[in-house]
Amino acid sequence: MNQTTDRQVAVFLAEGFETIEALTVADLLTRAGIPHTLVSITDDTRVTSSHGVEVVADGVIKDLDFSQYDMLVLPGGIPGTPNLEACPLLMQQVKAFAAGGKAVAAICAAPSILAHLGLLRGVRAACNPCVEKDLMAGGAVLVHEPAVLCENLITSRGMGTATPFGLAIVRYFLGEETAEKLRRKILYQDINSGDLHR
Repeated sequence: MNQTTDRQVAVFLAEGFETIEALTVADLLTRAGIPHTLVSITDDTRVTSSHGVEVVADGVIKDLDFSQYDMLVLPGGIPGTPNLEACPLLMQQVKAFAAGGKAVAAICAAPSILAHLGLLRGVRAACNPCVEKDLMAGGAVLVHEPAVLCENLITSRGMGTATPFGLAIVRYFLGEETAEKLRRKILYQDINSGDLHR
C-alpha cells in the first residue's frame, strides 16, 4: 500500500486469545502501512492462543506508553476475553481512550468488555452470539454486521469476520479508497463499503 500513517495501534494478547482475530488484524495493518504493536498483558512476551499457537509479542503492557497510541484492539477468544478484562491497567486505558475520543476496537466476545465498562449504551455494536446478552444488558444497539463503526468504537462478530474487522480499522485511519485497494489486493470478495455502518 502506498499510503501510510503515523497513527499507532496496540493489539493486546492474553492467554487464550483467538489466533485469527489477533493475527489477521496485525497482518492487515502491516499491509496497509499502519504501525502497530502486539502487546502481552502479562510480563511474558510469549502468549498462547486458545488453539495452542504460541505468539511472541513485541512487548508487555507494563512497559507500554499508552500516550503514543491512537487505537487499542481487543481480540476475542476464551479464556482470552475474560483474561483481558481481568487486567486492571488495560481496563483503565480502554475507558480513558473511549472517554478521550480515541479509538477502541473489539471482536468476537471482546465487545462484552466494552459493555461491562458502560461504553456501549446507545451504541450500535456487533459481537459473537455468545455475548449478545451482555451487550443488550449494557444498552448496546445490537446489529449483525461484519464490522460496525459507531463514533470511536469498532466492533465485530468473530473469527469469520476478522478480515472485515481489520479492513474497518484500515478504513478508520486511511479511508475508504485505501481499504478498498487492500480488499482487492488480498482477493477478499465479501465486503464492500456498505458493510461498515456508521
